Amino acid sequence: MKIVTLTINPAVDKSTFVDRLEPDHKLRCDAPIFEPGGGGINVSRAIQRLGGESLAYYLAGGSTGNVLSQLLDTENLTHIPIPSVKWTRENFAVTERSTDKQFRFGMPGSVIPDEEWRYSLIKLEKTSPKPEYIVASGSLPRGVPNDYYARVAAIATKLGAKLILDTSGEALQQVVGQGVYMLKPNSNELSAMAGKESMEWHEKEAFAQELVRGGMCEVMVVSMGSGGAILVTKDDVMRTAPPVIKPKSTVGAGDSMVAGMVFALAQGWPLRDVLKYGVAAGTATVMLPGSDLCKKEDVDRIYAWLKEKENALLNRMQTS
Repeated sequence: MKIVTLTINPAVDKSTFVDRLEPDHKLRCDAPIFEPGGGGINVSRAIQRLGGESLAYYLAGGSTGNVLSQLLDTENLTHIPIPSVKWTRENFAVTERSTDKQFRFGMPGSVIPDEEWRYSLIKLEKTSPKPEYIVASGSLPRGVPNDYYARVAAIATKLGAKLILDTSGEALQQVVGQGVYMLKPNSNELSAMAGKESMEWHEKEAFAQELVRGGMCEVMVVSMGSGGAILVTKDDVMRTAPPVIKPKSTVGAGDSMVAGMVFALAQGWPLRDVLKYGVAAGTATVMLPGSDLCKKEDVDRIYAWLKEKENALLNRMQTS
C-alpha cells in the first residue's frame, strides 16, 4: 500500500434524526446509523470512495471495538486492528429536522495502557512493503504521551515515508522540527498556535509561512470551512475557495479533505491541484447528512468546477 493511516483514538459514530430537541422530554429518534469513525479511519474510508487504497491501523477493544472492525469489514476496507483491553469509544450526533441543526457529542474514551500505544508504533514501523505516505489523524486519548506523533514522525523518516498530520494542541507542538511533510490545522487551530482568538486572512498566510520556514513542516494546509483553504510552502501561498452550498453536516469534512489531498499526492499531482482536490472532497462531504463521507462523483464535479474557475481567472489575467 502506498498509503497507511493510523488512528490511536478511533470511535463508533452513531447518528440519528429527531423532529425537535426539547429538554425533559422523551425524544423519538429515527433508527440509528452506525459508522466507523476517528481521523485516520475516516481518511481511509474516503480514500476508498475516491477509488484509492490504503491500510488502516487503529486501536480496538471491547464490544464496541468488535463493532468497529465489523463495520470496516462491511466496507471492504483493508485494516489491521491493534488489540486493546479498553472499550473503543462512541460518538453521537443528532440532527434536528425543524432547524437542520446538528448536535455532536464526542466521548473521551478510556485511558490507554503504555504497552498498547507502544505496540501501535511497533506495528507501524514493521509495515511491509514500506508506505510512501503515512497519515496520522485525530486527537490523542488519555494515557498516550503528547510526543506520540513526534515518535510517528521519526518512524516515517526511518521508512522514507511522507507524514501527513492532522491534530492539534500540545501533540501538534511536539512535532516541530521532526520532519513532518504536511500539517493540516484548521483556522481556529492556527490562531491558537499564534496565541490569538482570531486572525485575518493575510495574518494566517504570513504566520503559516513563518511556521513552514521555521521547519515545522514542508507544506501547511489551513482549512477555513466555507472560506476554502490555503496551502503554504516556504516559497509560495495558494488559495482555493469552494462553491457556495447549503451545508448538511460537517462531520468528517476535515478527514475527507485530508483524504482528497493524500489521494492526489499519491497520483503525483502538483500541489495546486492537490489543494483543489482536497477542498472538493471536504465540500462534497459537507453536502451529505449525518456522518456520511464524500462521493467520488461529487468530488470530481466540484474539482472540475474549481479547475474551470482557475483557468477562467488565468485567461482574464492574460488578456488584461
